[in-house]
Amino acid sequence: MLNFATMKKSTIWIIAGIMVLSFVGLLLLQVYYIKDMATMRREQFEESVRRSLYAAAHRLEVYETMDYLQRDAYETERANMMDSTAAGKTVSHSYQIQMRDGQISAVEVHSITMPEKPALRNNGGLPKPKAETTIPQASQSLQDIIRKRYANQRAVMDEVIYNILYTASNKPLERRINFRVLDRDLQTELSNNGVTLPYHFSVSTSDGREVYRCADYTEASHGMSYTQILFQNDSPSKMGVLKIHFPDANRYFFRSVRFVALSAIFSFLLIVTFVFSLVTLYRQRHLSEVKNDFINNMTHELKTPISTISLAAQMLGDGAVAKSPQVSQHIVTTITDETKRLRFLVEKVLQISLFDNHSTSLKLRQIDVNAVIESVIHSFDLKVQSYGGTLTAELEANPSAIIADEMHFTNVIYNLLDNAVKYRRNDVNLELKVKTWNEPGKLLVSISDNGIGMKKDDVKHIFDKFYRVHTGNKHDVKGFGLGLAYVKKVITDHKGSIRAESELGNGTSFIMTWPQK
Repeated sequence: MLNFATMKKSTIWIIAGIMVLSFVGLLLLQVYYIKDMATMRREQFEESVRRSLYAAAHRLEVYETMDYLQRDAYETERANMMDSTAAGKTVSHSYQIQMRDGQISAVEVHSITMPEKPALRNNGGLPKPKAETTIPQASQSLQDIIRKRYANQRAVMDEVIYNILYTASNKPLERRINFRVLDRDLQTELSNNGVTLPYHFSVSTSDGREVYRCADYTEASHGMSYTQILFQNDSPSKMGVLKIHFPDANRYFFRSVRFVALSAIFSFLLIVTFVFSLVTLYRQRHLSEVKNDFINNMTHELKTPISTISLAAQMLGDGAVAKSPQVSQHIVTTITDETKRLRFLVEKVLQISLFDNHSTSLKLRQIDVNAVIESVIHSFDLKVQSYGGTLTAELEANPSAIIADEMHFTNVIYNLLDNAVKYRRNDVNLELKVKTWNEPGKLLVSISDNGIGMKKDDVKHIFDKFYRVHTGNKHDVKGFGLGLAYVKKVITDHKGSIRAESELGNGTSFIMTWPQK
């Protein structure tokens, strides 16, 4: 298992980059596969629909031809009956026009032949050959007869086709199409080609005049639509346009790739989870580093007062020292100061528990901000003067009362003033300024100094726990990176806010906003 705590940052980023690239590559491959599959399914669907529309349009032309041939056969039959009657015989034929496998055929279903004159029954109606005709001559005569019949039938068929082209298409488009039969044929052809989606269709003329529309047809933006020319062998003015619309086509395509899409979604969630885990591990590594730094600093800080107290205790045990009241008093003062320093360090450590808990136990009561700040300034002014600095106050807030924990509020002011002293400039006299004023529903407190200031990148992180501004190889400023984090948490728990304004070399200003009722 990888141990991020002991790895170098470069190694962590290399491993993370390889894993992220692998996940992203896998996700891109899945997306490409989904896109390719959706395109293929769409092309198959469109090909099936076009094939079905063409077959349905072809059936319309076949039905029209069948209808024409039935009428023509009926009229021809009537003419034959009249001719047969005039010749002394009656022949009755009944034909039915059928379509099988796309081919039109005429089937004679009933035939009645009346007795004819005896003189016309010789050789089945064929001319009686002369007695002296030879076999080759008879064969040639039969071939001539068949050739004449073929020519005659071909002329008849040409006439039929001519009449279909120039007579049948003269009807209006709405009379040439049986829309119920068209709907049935569309459903049959689509089902034969594997398309079972619900559809709507409309029929219009070539100039856009609509002659038929399904009752539930809608011009919706979703779905897919296709068109097919009807009677495309006719003149352009006689053609029709069939438009079919599939409202659920998009959902059909989604269902066809939904399993692959779900895998892509899970892969994306896996990438997000991995990145989140990586960021969390990296933060834990950084937190481990700053905690180790904190422990090292704290150990160093604790050794100094402990060593001093231990040495002072040994000196008190020396009889020569005990005889000198001044030396004894100096040792006692040293022990007292170092004890206070130890107490301060312990309080810093205890502040860590403040951040481990999501809420702080606050003893809220009404306090006078101006009065508390004056008390802190009075006790802190001596420290500022020891560095040759000045501390001024402009307490203009009126009213100056807020609901807060007095102890934590005092610590906030003290920490900010102490930071200003720590990060002072050695080339100029220290200048500290505390100011209070009011805004609607708020009381604002600002603490400004003319210290070393900070870079913009440092300003963004100064309120983070354990964060310390880098000062190069200088180690004259002691601290643990908890003071400003403590300040921000206290103010946040009071429903307030704090921001920092700083410029490198020109000092820093902290502006606090406290809610005021």
